[in-house]
Amino acid sequence: MGERTQYDVVVIGGGVVGTAVLRTLSRYQLKAALLEKEAEVGWGATKANSGIVHAGFHNKPGSWMARLCVAGNRMYDQLCDELDVPFQRNGLMMVARTPEEEQILRRFYQQGLDNGVPGMELLDGDTARRLEPNLSGEITMVLRAASGGIVAPFALAHAQAENAAANGADVYTEVAVTGISCGDDGFTITSQDGGTWKAKYIVNAAGLFADDVARMCGLDVPSLIPRKGEEYILDQRVGDLVKHTIFPVPTPKSKGILVIPTVGGNIMIGPTALEMPRKDDLSTTAAGLDEILAFTQRLVPKIQRRDIIAAFAGLRAGSPTGDFIFETSHSGRAVHLLGIESPGLTASPAIAEHVAEMLAEAGLELMPKPDFNPRRPRVIRFKKLSDEEKEEVIKRDPLYAHVVCRCETVTEGEIVDAVRRGARTVDGVKFLTRAGMGRCQGGFCTPYVVRILARELGVSPLEITKRGRNTELLAAEAKAFLKGGEADA
Repeated sequence: MGERTQYDVVVIGGGVVGTAVLRTLSRYQLKAALLEKEAEVGWGATKANSGIVHAGFHNKPGSWMARLCVAGNRMYDQLCDELDVPFQRNGLMMVARTPEEEQILRRFYQQGLDNGVPGMELLDGDTARRLEPNLSGEITMVLRAASGGIVAPFALAHAQAENAAANGADVYTEVAVTGISCGDDGFTITSQDGGTWKAKYIVNAAGLFADDVARMCGLDVPSLIPRKGEEYILDQRVGDLVKHTIFPVPTPKSKGILVIPTVGGNIMIGPTALEMPRKDDLSTTAAGLDEILAFTQRLVPKIQRRDIIAAFAGLRAGSPTGDFIFETSHSGRAVHLLGIESPGLTASPAIAEHVAEMLAEAGLELMPKPDFNPRRPRVIRFKKLSDEEKEEVIKRDPLYAHVVCRCETVTEGEIVDAVRRGARTVDGVKFLTRAGMGRCQGGFCTPYVVRILARELGVSPLEITKRGRNTELLAAEAKAFLKGGEADA
């Protein structure tokens, strides 16, 4: 891979924050690019994010987390409407079971008032159970925030990147940054495969690896804390157990183990919060499952082990200061975003605007682009359509008549659309369309998804991967059989 074009700004990291920054920059007359080390954007902490749009009562007044969480929350209705990303304001409930916890709720209520959180109320247990009948009878008081919501994090990151690209930005995937140098003409960024990118300004939004990227720029920064969270997904048949996102009172390390409705119709339980020595341990454990089940059953007793259909873990970038960290280097021409943990998803659109302001203060000229289009083409979600709408869609494109994923009623037309929007892997299709997210977890539809991906990308099915390099789906024996030979011993 040879040298790339000179850019005004290069964003390093394609999670929900990095793609938000890129989309914000695409509003201006700039040449901007994003470098993401994985096969698709959103594969880091974003992919494993719980999808909660926080109200803003959790964070200390005056902190970056508090200011940008509340500001970001207010932006979500317009943002998700423009990008056609699933989003619901389902509301949040923090629950108390003892007089001591009730006092904590009152403190968070006051903290929310100080932060400017709208629509909060304190409810007694009986009133809360009229709204959420499956809450435990032990719960005596609830802090309810109507402004809280849920969103599809991976879909949001992908949509932001797609819209930024439609407005002239460049998105490069499978680019792992290995070095950054600075000269009189700006930065030279090098990647693991020999590619180079030149930029006048850079934004380090590398998530858990942002401290490593900052050190490439010569900064002496504290190490981020890899904090693992295991989460478990319940079958959609129990998706109506709760409507609100249910929080306990938090611990010093996390917001606690939660019961979380999702925009896909499943309930999710978790996460744990275990500090890890490495940045690559995404294992789930029997101990983690037992901890999560025991805790969430005290909040919602009807949660059952038998209803779990999937498990996963994510690593978030724990902040050593307990707040978002905005560092700069090279006279402000490099902006480093460190410790963007919860509520980073909620804050991401506001973080992006703050980063643009920081770049402008460092000398970047932000001239609005007169033809900027904030809207992404609408996504057809076949399962959500009326019978009449389905008939009309099928008339326009017969591929929508072929249901590929039976559990989630995902059609071939939706998968083709996802590939044409940028999906390159089975997991990319899964997270954009929900093909493979049902009870059978892809047991039926995966071969069809592989075939469609291969056809649309013009490659052999042998080249299709689950999530990028070194994750090919076919074993050596199957490849050898398809090629008419023998597998290596």
